Amino acid sequence: MIITTTSVLPDMRVDRYLGIVTGEAILGANVFKDFFAGIRDIVGGRSGAYERELAKAREIALQEMEHNAVQQGANAIVGVDIDYETISTGNGSMLMVSTSGTAVLVS
Repeated sequence: MIITTTSVLPDMRVDRYLGIVTGEAILGANVFKDFFAGIRDIVGGRSGAYERELAKAREIALQEMEHNAVQQGANAIVGVDIDYETISTGNGSMLMVSTSGTAVLVS
């Protein structure tokens, strides 16, 4: 499956536009990760725990979007957009990644 943020694929022709496809992932970051990330924010540096969770959420969202495209008969997704959000709850934070793009059939 070709997945790209661009709207065109060099040397390929879009035969059919099949529609918008999406993928979402929301992962909880537990209290201990929140606590240590807060300390790291105070003293500086990168939060490895959050980076790993964010990468995991992005991969899940992209896989879900790809699965939805395959269900429509696509062999590529163009115009992909990836959005990141943090959702605060009473018990900590949740990481949300949403992806969207256009499923196409290319040759």
